Amino acid sequence: MTLKPKSVLFRQSYMTSVLAVKQKTWMVFFIGTANGQLIKLAVDKNYHTTCPRVLYRASDNRPVFPKIHLDQVDHKHVYVALRNQMKHVPVSNCSTYRNVHECLSAQDPYCVWCNSKNSCTFEDDCKDSERLSTPDDFQQKVVSYKLVKNNTGQLSLIIQTHLTVKQTDQLNFACQFPGVTCRIGPSSQFPQCTCILTNSTLPAKGLHYTVRFTLGTLTLTEQLKLNNINGSPRPVLSQECVESGCSWSPDSCLWANQSQGNDSICQTVRSGVNFSRPDISSITPSVVSFYGRNHAVLSGHNLSEVTRVRIQSDMTCTPKESPVWNNTGVNLTFHIPSTDSKGVVKVCVVLPDGSCHGNSKVIYLSSPSCIKTEPSSTWFSGKRTITVFGSHLDFVEGVFHSHNPREVIFPRNISSQNLTYETAAAENTRSAFISSVFLKVANETLVCSTSFTYYPDPEFITFTSTKTGNEVLISLQKKEDELDMTPAELSVWGVQDGKQYPCIMKDKETNKKTEFFNCQIKKTAVSKFQHLMIKYGDKTLTLLQKSPQVPFLMLLVLLLIPVIIVVVVIVYRNQQKKLTARMNRRMEDLELDIRNDIRQGFVDLQTEKADLMENVGAIPFLDYKHFASRIFFPESDSLMTSCINDIGQDAVKVQLDECCQGLSRLIQDQLFLTTMVHALEGQKSFTIKDKCALASLLTVALHSNLSYLTSVMEVLLRDLIQQNSSGQPKLLLRRTQSIVEKLLTNWMSICLYGFLRENVGQHLFLMVSALTQQIAKGPVDCVTEKALYTLSEDWLLWQAQDFSSLKLNVLFAVGSDGQVSEPLEVNALSCDTVEQVKEKILSTFRAKFGFPYNAPLKEIRIEYEKNGCFVLLEEVDATSEVIGDVTMLNTLEHYKIPDGATIKLLSKNTHPPLSPQGSVKDEENFSVRYFHLIDPDVVEEQRKNSERKKLKLKEVHLTKLLSTKVAVHSFVENLFKSIWGMQHNKAPLTVKYFFDFLDAQADNVKITDPDVLHIWKTNSLPLRFWVNILKNPQFVFDIEKTPHLDGCLSVIAQAFMDSFSLSEIQLGKHAPTNKLLYAKDIPKFKQEVKLYYKRIREQSPITDSEVQNFLQEESKKHENEFNEAGALRELYKFIQKYFTEIKEKLDQNGAPTELTEQLHHVKNLFDGLKSCSWN
Repeated sequence: MTLKPKSVLFRQSYMTSVLAVKQKTWMVFFIGTANGQLIKLAVDKNYHTTCPRVLYRASDNRPVFPKIHLDQVDHKHVYVALRNQMKHVPVSNCSTYRNVHECLSAQDPYCVWCNSKNSCTFEDDCKDSERLSTPDDFQQKVVSYKLVKNNTGQLSLIIQTHLTVKQTDQLNFACQFPGVTCRIGPSSQFPQCTCILTNSTLPAKGLHYTVRFTLGTLTLTEQLKLNNINGSPRPVLSQECVESGCSWSPDSCLWANQSQGNDSICQTVRSGVNFSRPDISSITPSVVSFYGRNHAVLSGHNLSEVTRVRIQSDMTCTPKESPVWNNTGVNLTFHIPSTDSKGVVKVCVVLPDGSCHGNSKVIYLSSPSCIKTEPSSTWFSGKRTITVFGSHLDFVEGVFHSHNPREVIFPRNISSQNLTYETAAAENTRSAFISSVFLKVANETLVCSTSFTYYPDPEFITFTSTKTGNEVLISLQKKEDELDMTPAELSVWGVQDGKQYPCIMKDKETNKKTEFFNCQIKKTAVSKFQHLMIKYGDKTLTLLQKSPQVPFLMLLVLLLIPVIIVVVVIVYRNQQKKLTARMNRRMEDLELDIRNDIRQGFVDLQTEKADLMENVGAIPFLDYKHFASRIFFPESDSLMTSCINDIGQDAVKVQLDECCQGLSRLIQDQLFLTTMVHALEGQKSFTIKDKCALASLLTVALHSNLSYLTSVMEVLLRDLIQQNSSGQPKLLLRRTQSIVEKLLTNWMSICLYGFLRENVGQHLFLMVSALTQQIAKGPVDCVTEKALYTLSEDWLLWQAQDFSSLKLNVLFAVGSDGQVSEPLEVNALSCDTVEQVKEKILSTFRAKFGFPYNAPLKEIRIEYEKNGCFVLLEEVDATSEVIGDVTMLNTLEHYKIPDGATIKLLSKNTHPPLSPQGSVKDEENFSVRYFHLIDPDVVEEQRKNSERKKLKLKEVHLTKLLSTKVAVHSFVENLFKSIWGMQHNKAPLTVKYFFDFLDAQADNVKITDPDVLHIWKTNSLPLRFWVNILKNPQFVFDIEKTPHLDGCLSVIAQAFMDSFSLSEIQLGKHAPTNKLLYAKDIPKFKQEVKLYYKRIREQSPITDSEVQNFLQEESKKHENEFNEAGALRELYKFIQKYFTEIKEKLDQNGAPTELTEQLHHVKNLFDGLKSCSWN
């Protein structure tokens, strides 16, 4: 059975993709083609199509890929994929229609005429309720009309609009005929109105009518012309008849009510004048670019009466016509017009009676493009032969250069892939310049993507000739240049006694910035030539052979050498004296600076006191679930979010669904859980990151049953100890490389949270606060965050320049009428940036009042009171210092703000017009574009003040590390003692329990070395838990940890771990500073650690019931704080991925059949849930 289409809407031989979109009552098709076009076709409900439109046209022939996608966000664009390209093309170009008539005549379903905007827009963009849109079906015209004559001879003009408007606007429909004597008929209502003419005949010259339609507040004007049609039948006459609102019968023009109008009948009318039927045999060229072609030649027979050439495309509803020139009867010249589309068009020739004959074709292809030119340069005199490479270059009609656009050069040796032409000359220029190459295609100008350079003409120096037999070899010398001239571009003749001898070019050599062109003159008796005649391009020159001037030059050189030596010696000695004086001056300054720095460092070291503020107000502890989640998932925000209950869910017991209940029961089986852990750890694709995630998910899922979790952890630890006991037992628990090691970290965090919060938390927070305050006491570079006061050598700001302390009186604006608060005294430094001053103001406010200021940093500005008025302080402004391409951030010293100055703080709350000011830190390449205290590396000539930068030595400022250590040492000591201190001579219950567990396991595997036990305990508690807390206080408190603070905490954490080390470290002058800083304190700490371990060992054992009660209380205390269902779902993803491996491991371990069936049951439940979610 053969399927036949209901209607053929559009024909296209190269369709690659089609997208259909329903738009109101219309169906819009977007058609992609193999030659890179996107065509739009609108079809009404009666299968009538509007004129196809090209929405996008590729410059080359790259095809549109098979799928076109509508933009689901705005539905106003489509995504079109081509080779190496993705285009976002609008579905309509409504804005290109300039008036209401063009907008509505386009019959674009997407476009409406928006009255409020007085423009053609997308329907969604017109919020006005009064708008005009295209009708629901295809209409050839927006306004149609016809003339009717009744029995009494009265003429009526019936006018009809084809528009879609609202019902309310239809009721307000009216017609006006300004300047015309007629009366409105009684039956005028939307969409039709009648004008009864006062005259019963039309004048010979016809009538011009203006019709004004009113639809609500919308007005539409249409110009009409009624012609008096007379004459013998011909196609033009019938067309005029139909266009005038009448009807054409087979031989005459009639009133509209006397005959049924039919436009197609005009095509069959024959002229009363006999013309010879023209015939087209060829069109040259018949293949052009979509820009068209000028001066095309049409050949054929009987062409003498042809007046126009008509070009009809499937893509255009209105054919294009071109006038005719130079018509000889067999040949005529015309211009092939440009088009929006590519493809085949039909061509016929038009006779004076309007009939069109012939059936020839012209093919429109892509536009020419050029990839490169060879060579890519030419000389000033021009006429160098250049080859352009590209595609469709056979469409090029001329070439010109940007420096001389009037001189169009006609190419030669042209083909589709390349063309050659001779360059134009460049007059009145001496230096090289770049000139762009342009291609002339019809009436368009295309630019080549490659650059083209003009250089001075080649400079020929001299030549030598050598006689060999009856041949003469000539070597022509030329200065080396950028022209890359080839021997083929040169023509050379030897001239002797007026006779020219052609020299055949051979090759080219280059040596010491001289090019040698070698040629050969054959069969000549002449051995010497008076001169050479050289031709390149269109230029011919004569070259004489230079005579030797060696004796004179050598004499001149011998005279000049002593003079030059004397001058050089005098200049050198003067320069040496100046350099020595300048170096002595710099050395004295350097010695003075170093003395001052050493003395100031000594003073700081001896006078430094632990006077930091200890009253920090309320400590911002994180609640348990956020503390635990940061320990469990330090690098996975998604898992952290899915495993924590939202606010309000903590107190509600969430009922698990059937899937999660089944998995929860499954992991409560210890054999299954341990088997699953061993199965997953045996897979190479199961990474350390996966192991940590699995351990934390198990911790969350079993948090309500910590007793069971502890027993599973013990089983897995026994297995791990058995594996490592025979190899290197000291490495046990050193790193987190297995699931049980991460499980131990989580278990310690859960069990020690209460001890951390009650005994250690305050000391940890005081130590972090003291460290932060000490860093802020001295200069801090805003760009690199390095500071003068620090514990880490890597973060030491040893380049800091001189600074002074300032006390600022800060006023807070409390209203928009100029009212301010009592002044707040804020300590700052002269080298602080505006951003740092703001931070210190907000920090001082919070420390004094106990709560933060009511506006964030980005919503405040500060002003400095100067001479009774306030000056705005900004990070960067017009007065900022610029060195090279780098800008210095403004400081208090830059604004010359003295000690005791008054600063006013403004916020968006008190001054609503104040817009939030973005910080320069938010800009891209902030650290490259700006600097603060560390000068950028630029050449000395770019500095405004070459003396501004003083030489600084890093080693001189190492005492700042020690002074910082002294300032915070008491806080560090208190923190360490709170960790290994024992209240009431008892360690935390879980610490004693776990250390006893390790002692028992050491006995089981026959380990008697006490050092091994010490290392196991150190790796399990200080290294695994306390170091993590020391380096990451943001796990415990709601604070932000800067990179600089992280570096200082790493030094303290290193000292903490050195206190647990059994080995004695020998430190020398090359030892790292973080080791040297606490070198004297480590022995004391080690003694305290040994005593701590001894007292734990001597403490009475913990009973199993005590441990079980403690774990049950912890589970109950934090009940419902975690999303157990979320953890179980994430856990199942691992089981699903490694299902086969887990099942095989269960079989190997001899697991009961019921356990395997339970595993399959859980899988079926989750698979069913997945199927339901898809449905």
